[in-house]
Parts: sequence; structure tokens; C-alpha cells
Amino acid sequence: MLPVKRFTQFINENHLFSPHDRVLAAVSGGMDSVLMAHLLKAAGYNFSIAHCNFQLRGDEADADQSFVYAFATELGVPIYSINFDTKQYATDRKISIQMAARELRYQWFGQISQQEGYNVIALAHHQNDAIETILLNLTRGTGIAGMHGILPKNGNLVRPLLFLNRDEIDNIVHENGLQYREDSSNSSVKYARNKIRLEVVPKLQELNPALEETFGHNLNHFRALETVLQQRLNELREELFVRKDDNIHIPIDGVKTLNPQKMLLHGLLRDYGFNESTVEDIISSLDKHSGRLFESGSHALLLDRGQLILSGRHIEPGEIKIDAGQHEVRFGNYRLTLLHDDSPLIVKDNSFAVSIDTEMLVYPLTLRNWQQSDYFYPLGMKTRKKLSDFFINLKVPLHEKKQIPILVNGNDDIIWVGGYRPDNRYKVTAKTKKVTIFELFKL
Repeated sequence: MLPVKRFTQFINENHLFSPHDRVLAAVSGGMDSVLMAHLLKAAGYNFSIAHCNFQLRGDEADADQSFVYAFATELGVPIYSINFDTKQYATDRKISIQMAARELRYQWFGQISQQEGYNVIALAHHQNDAIETILLNLTRGTGIAGMHGILPKNGNLVRPLLFLNRDEIDNIVHENGLQYREDSSNSSVKYARNKIRLEVVPKLQELNPALEETFGHNLNHFRALETVLQQRLNELREELFVRKDDNIHIPIDGVKTLNPQKMLLHGLLRDYGFNESTVEDIISSLDKHSGRLFESGSHALLLDRGQLILSGRHIEPGEIKIDAGQHEVRFGNYRLTLLHDDSPLIVKDNSFAVSIDTEMLVYPLTLRNWQQSDYFYPLGMKTRKKLSDFFINLKVPLHEKKQIPILVNGNDDIIWVGGYRPDNRYKVTAKTKKVTIFELFKL
């Protein structure tokens, strides 16, 4: 007898999916995924099968694919199948074969789900997979999140077999005479997970024969502890995160009161791509001078006068040439428009627009980032000022300085610090006959 009641009870208790949902079941042809498909069929769920051939095991992989096609026909359910050149994908991206296979299958599952309207993707992980994941994470280094093992539900990924361990699955499959395919690579210890399953777990079971039950209890404790931590992090975000425009300001005094500091600050910054090593550097810099910049793959964190400023990491746009007759250019997060007017019109009360005496313009103009050697004559001043000092006086954060458009004349004079101040030499005067109005728009 198949444990259909336990199966549906686990699904309902963990809110994995409902009888009305469309389920895409990942079936390799192995024992675990075959049992999952049989249970989905016996319980009356609406599901289809998805099978990946990674072309890593030659004829054996092709035989697995043929088996799954026949299995889907036997169950009377639709099947999707795909062949991947996994080795080439791994070579192109300089990643391991295992990582390549993981990326390929999850990308493909996501595409099918979106195109064909599947609510969830069912994976056949069981309790022993969760144990192996924890041990693997511990050997590589992990935080609390790595201790909860494999979750029953993570977004649209569900694991309805987590109520069973490997021995239970083996007994159910053989008692019910279910046919499946054996993956020969499962017996190879060259893969880290297999080494843990075949060599490490048996040794631990010698110390504790009830290892699976013990880990089951531990998993519940770890998940509860993670919930408590997430609640505390959510409270801290409400207390410390101040949103200004597109940035987040975090008071340094608040960061200093965190306890345990490293764990909580890493928890606050982890979603923005900052790892533990960078968080350590941030903590060691809290009492140092402003201006230190820390970057992750997606964000930048600036130490700036008693606060940390977190912003999305922008790619510096370089420079753009503007020829006579152009009316619009794009620069980073800005659009610059040029309007020519025959009257000496002066733009007022708009820091993102400026009127410049047309006759003084030497084309092509340049729109670029600021440079350390830059200087100009701020409007109203007859002496020149270094642009770096100008920014310091206005307390412009470093990450914002790098995004400010600097309009430069063809003779290398700075005409306008976009959004801040024009150059006094290019202002409209009583002698001006025609103006060019430059206006910036944030995209």
C-alpha cells in the first residue's frame, strides 16, 4: 500500500499545494521521483512530469529518458523532456558540472511553469537529503539558514516526500513492486554529497542509530530559531532603516548597539549581497573617517558622517559626446534635453535645468562623470573652486558624486554641474542674444 494518507497530510500541513493547483513533478526515473509521481497519481493531484537529460552518462542517460517517457504514458500524464549540453554550459561559465546541471534544470522548470501555467514544481527530496545538506553546509561553513536543511516549501518549489526517510522509501517501492532506474553515479564518491551519504552518515549512525530521528528534531529546532532571528531582523529594519529617495540610511550608533553585532548586521545586509568578510570590514571601519565605500555585486555601502548609506550599485556611465543639432542624450540614470531659444531666458528655481549663452558653446560638448582634477567657477563666484571641495561643502555622498552628470564645453571648461550649479562664466547676461536650455530628467 502506498502511504497516500501520510502524503496528503504532509502536503496539507505544510501548505504545499491544493487539489486545484497544477503541479510540475521533476522525475529523473530514480526511486524517489518515481514514488513521488505514483503518490501524486494515487492522491488525485493534477500533475505533469518534467525530465532532464544532462547527457553526462551516455546510453544510460538516454535509457533513463526512455523509461520516464514510458512511465508518463503508463500514468497517463503529460511529459516535458529536454536534452542539455551540460559540459559545454559548465565550461562556458567556468562552473562545476553539478552547478551547471542545477542551473539548467531550475531555469528550465521555471520556463515551463511560466509558459504552461504550473503553480508549483515538485521535487523528490526526502529526510536523508535534508541531513546530507546540513552536513555539507557545515563542512563548507554556514549560518543558521544553512542549518534548517531542505525546506518543504521555498517559493514555488515544494518537496512532498520530506515526511519519508531513505529506508522507508526503499521499503515502499519494493513492497509495491514499483519499477525505477538506478543512477550509477550515485555510487561514486567523487561527488561531495555522495561521499557524505556513503561514508560519513554510516559512521554517524554507528554513534547514534536513531540519527534520522535526532536530525528530524534538530531540524525543527533550527527552523524555529531561524524564525525568531528573522522576526528580530524585521524589527531592526523598522528601527534602523530610513529610506531617502532610492537609498537606505542606517545610523552608525544603532549599528554599534547590535548584539551579537556581526550576526545581526550580516543578517540585515545579506539580502544586498554583502558576505560575512565584508561585514567584518564594515564593523572595523565604524569609528574611522567618512568616505569608506564597500561594494557587493549589486549594492554599495558608504560610511558617511555618522551613518551608513546603502544604495543600488550603479555602473559609472563614462562619457557622452553631444554634437550641434542634437536635442537629447542618455547618460546613466539621466536623460538630458537641449532646447534652443532666441530670447535671453533665465531658468529659475529648477536645479535640474540651466540656461547657457549659446554663442559660448563649443561643440562637441561632453557629458561625463567628475574627475579629481576638475574645477569650475560656481555661479556667483569669480574665483575657481575644485569640484571635489564643492561636493564636500555640500556634503554630497561619494556614491552620488560618481553619478552626477558634468557638462563640459568643447574647450574643456565645465559648463554645469548637473543638478547643482552652472559655471559663472557661462551665465546669461545683458549681452546674451540666444540661449540653450539644458534640462536633466531622472530615469
